[in-house]
Amino acid sequence: MAYIMVIDDDEDFAQVVAKVLKSSGHEAEILLDTKSAAQRMVEKTPDAVILDVMFPEDSNAGFDFARWIKSQRDKFEGVPVLMLTAINEKSPIRFSTRDIDPTWLPVTDFLEKPVDLDVLKHRVTALLAKAKSSART
Repeated sequence: MAYIMVIDDDEDFAQVVAKVLKSSGHEAEILLDTKSAAQRMVEKTPDAVILDVMFPEDSNAGFDFARWIKSQRDKFEGVPVLMLTAINEKSPIRFSTRDIDPTWLPVTDFLEKPVDLDVLKHRVTALLAKAKSSART
């Protein structure tokens, strides 16, 4: 069982994601903004993070939060981040896994909303397995 943070301002969507994660045997905690997520990560390091990009307080908050996680190497190194967002519906710039970059977009994987829940489960399982494997080496 993994402890996974779901950081998304859309509480209904986050509840669905959490339910899917729980049905796979994981513990899922929902945080509705990046400020409270940062505070919670310091208190309890997650095994993985599922992160939205756009939040009411800042349309780029998810990008900034991913960079903050990366900057906290001592504390969060090895914690995979799955960016799960609808940014491509609202932005003229198209984002995908090709944009993952250690500096600009330091996430482990990228999925677009709406998401197929079976694909989400598969990607989370793969992220956790890769993180576990990397921790052993």
